[in-house]
Amino acid sequence: MSDLIVNTTDANFDQDVLQSDVPVLVDFWATWCGPCKAIAPILEDLATEYQGKVKIVKVDVDNNPQAASRFGIRNIPTLFVFKDGEKVDSVMGLQPKAELAKVLDKHL
Repeated sequence: MSDLIVNTTDANFDQDVLQSDVPVLVDFWATWCGPCKAIAPILEDLATEYQGKVKIVKVDVDNNPQAASRFGIRNIPTLFVFKDGEKVDSVMGLQPKAELAKVLDKHL
């Protein structure tokens, strides 16, 4: 996985996501989830393309149930965009790179 993608935990979520000075795309995922694995290379590409403008953060829902519960995650992958500590957008399921880029561009 790219060094540009942050793996956060229940303990670090607020610091890594809500206190970020740039918009954050959060991927709620799990190791057993096929679509989650399929979206991973797309997120790596986006992390490179949006470096310095958007932070990409992953939350393993199995190891961090508090974050998943806090935001009502019922299906994965679920991706949220946070800006200035607030959830401003969401995307459900495996999406093409162009669609995710369009969502990010709305919040830059």
